[in-house]
Amino acid sequence: MYKNIVVTLDGTATDRAIIEHLKPLALLMRSELVLLHVADGWAARMFGADAVSAEVSEDQAYLEKVRSEFQAVGIPTTVELAYGVPGDEILKWVAGRPCDLIAMSSHGHKLVGDIIHGSTIEKVRHNTPVPLLVVGAAKRGPVV
Repeated sequence: MYKNIVVTLDGTATDRAIIEHLKPLALLMRSELVLLHVADGWAARMFGADAVSAEVSEDQAYLEKVRSEFQAVGIPTTVELAYGVPGDEILKWVAGRPCDLIAMSSHGHKLVGDIIHGSTIEKVRHNTPVPLLVVGAAKRGPVV
Protein backbone atom coordinates (compact mmCIF):
# COMPACT_ATOMS: atom_id res chain seq x y z
CA MET A 1 0.00 0.00 0.00
CA TYR A 2 2.74 2.47 0.95
CA LYS A 3 5.59 1.32 -1.28
CA ASN A 4 7.22 4.75 -1.58
CA ILE A 5 7.18 6.98 1.49
CA VAL A 6 8.68 10.47 1.52
CA VAL A 7 9.75 11.44 5.02
CA THR A 8 10.26 15.16 5.50
CA LEU A 9 12.82 16.02 8.15
CA ASP A 10 13.73 19.43 9.49
CA GLY A 11 16.78 18.45 11.52
CA THR A 12 15.23 19.15 14.93
CA ALA A 13 14.33 16.90 17.84
CA THR A 14 10.75 16.69 16.54
CA ASP A 15 12.00 14.40 13.75
CA ARG A 16 12.29 11.56 16.27
CA ALA A 17 8.50 11.20 16.39
CA ILE A 18 8.15 10.39 12.69
CA ILE A 19 11.37 8.35 12.55
CA GLU A 20 10.26 6.04 15.36
CA HIS A 21 6.71 5.79 14.01
CA LEU A 22 7.90 4.82 10.54
CA LYS A 23 10.27 2.01 11.47
CA PRO A 24 7.56 -0.59 12.15
CA LEU A 25 5.25 0.79 9.44
CA ALA A 26 7.93 0.66 6.73
CA LEU A 27 8.95 -2.85 7.75
CA LEU A 28 5.35 -4.05 7.74
CA MET A 29 4.57 -2.45 4.37
CA ARG A 30 7.97 -3.30 2.84
CA SER A 31 8.31 0.35 2.00
CA GLU A 32 11.19 2.25 0.52
CA LEU A 33 11.86 5.60 2.16
CA VAL A 34 13.16 8.86 0.82
CA LEU A 35 14.36 11.22 3.52
CA LEU A 36 13.75 14.75 2.28
CA HIS A 37 15.12 17.87 3.91
CA VAL A 38 14.70 21.37 2.54
CA ALA A 39 17.65 23.65 3.25
CA ASP A 40 16.11 27.06 3.68
CA GLY A 41 18.92 29.30 4.84
CA TRP A 42 20.10 32.32 2.90
CA ALA A 43 22.69 30.47 0.81
CA ALA A 44 20.27 27.64 0.01
CA ARG A 45 17.52 30.03 -1.10
CA MET A 46 19.90 32.15 -3.18
CA PHE A 47 22.06 29.47 -4.79
CA GLY A 48 20.00 26.27 -4.59
CA ALA A 49 22.02 23.13 -5.30
CA ASP A 50 25.13 25.30 -5.82
CA ALA A 51 24.97 26.55 -2.23
CA VAL A 52 28.08 25.94 -0.18
CA SER A 53 27.52 26.57 3.51
CA ALA A 54 27.84 24.97 6.91
CA GLU A 55 24.05 24.56 6.91
CA VAL A 56 24.04 22.49 3.73
CA SER A 57 26.94 20.31 4.93
CA GLU A 58 25.26 19.72 8.29
CA ASP A 59 21.93 18.94 6.61
CA GLN A 60 23.54 16.33 4.34
CA ALA A 61 25.38 14.73 7.27
CA TYR A 62 22.14 14.59 9.28
CA LEU A 63 20.27 12.90 6.43
CA GLU A 64 23.04 10.31 6.07
CA LYS A 65 22.93 9.59 9.81
CA VAL A 66 19.17 9.02 9.75
CA ARG A 67 19.46 6.93 6.58
CA SER A 68 21.95 4.60 8.27
CA GLU A 69 19.51 4.22 11.17
CA PHE A 70 16.74 3.01 8.85
CA GLN A 71 19.07 0.82 6.82
CA ALA A 72 20.36 -0.82 10.00
CA VAL A 73 16.88 -2.30 10.56
CA GLY A 74 16.51 -3.36 6.92
CA ILE A 75 14.54 -0.48 5.42
CA PRO A 76 15.78 0.67 1.98
CA THR A 77 16.35 4.41 2.30
CA THR A 78 17.69 7.19 0.12
CA VAL A 79 18.22 10.86 0.89
CA GLU A 80 17.35 14.04 -0.99
CA LEU A 81 18.26 17.61 -0.20
CA ALA A 82 16.08 20.36 -1.68
CA TYR A 83 16.63 24.11 -1.47
CA GLY A 84 14.18 26.93 -0.81
CA VAL A 85 10.87 27.31 1.01
CA PRO A 86 10.03 23.98 2.69
CA GLY A 87 6.32 23.73 1.82
CA ASP A 88 6.90 24.70 -1.81
CA GLU A 89 9.85 22.38 -2.26
CA ILE A 90 8.09 19.39 -0.67
CA LEU A 91 5.16 19.86 -3.04
CA LYS A 92 7.47 20.15 -6.07
CA TRP A 93 9.41 17.08 -5.04
CA VAL A 94 6.34 14.92 -4.49
CA ALA A 95 4.71 16.06 -7.75
CA GLY A 96 7.63 14.80 -9.79
CA ARG A 97 8.26 11.39 -8.25
CA PRO A 98 6.43 8.25 -7.18
CA CYS A 99 5.03 8.81 -3.71
CA ASP A 100 2.33 6.87 -1.87
CA LEU A 101 2.61 8.68 1.46
CA ILE A 102 4.16 11.86 2.84
CA ALA A 103 5.25 11.49 6.48
CA MET A 104 5.97 14.51 8.69
CA SER A 105 6.41 15.41 12.34
CA SER A 106 4.42 18.26 13.81
CA HIS A 107 6.00 20.86 16.05
CA GLY A 108 2.64 21.44 17.70
CA HIS A 109 2.47 25.20 17.11
CA LYS A 110 -0.93 26.74 17.59
CA LEU A 111 -2.40 29.72 15.74
CA VAL A 112 0.13 32.34 16.83
CA GLY A 113 3.07 29.96 16.39
CA ASP A 114 1.89 29.06 12.90
CA ILE A 115 1.58 32.72 11.98
CA ILE A 116 5.10 33.45 13.23
CA HIS A 117 6.80 30.24 12.01
CA GLY A 118 4.58 29.38 9.08
CA SER A 119 2.99 26.00 8.71
CA THR A 120 4.65 23.65 6.27
CA ILE A 121 2.17 20.92 7.15
CA GLU A 122 -0.81 23.14 6.32
CA LYS A 123 0.66 24.13 2.98
CA VAL A 124 1.39 20.52 2.05
CA ARG A 125 -1.95 19.27 3.38
CA HIS A 126 -3.96 21.70 1.31
CA ASN A 127 -2.01 21.29 -1.91
CA THR A 128 -1.25 17.61 -2.48
CA PRO A 129 -3.38 14.63 -3.47
CA VAL A 130 -0.89 12.31 -1.72
CA PRO A 131 -1.96 10.94 1.68
CA LEU A 132 -0.25 12.72 4.56
CA LEU A 133 0.78 11.13 7.86
CA VAL A 134 1.49 13.66 10.61
CA VAL A 135 2.88 12.50 13.94
CA GLY A 136 2.97 15.01 16.77
CA ALA A 137 6.25 15.46 18.59
CA ALA A 138 6.17 14.40 22.22
CA LYS A 139 5.71 17.27 24.63
CA ARG A 140 8.32 17.54 27.35
CA GLY A 141 6.37 19.58 29.82
CA PRO A 142 5.34 23.22 29.88
CA VAL A 143 7.55 25.87 28.38
CA VAL A 144 8.19 28.58 30.93
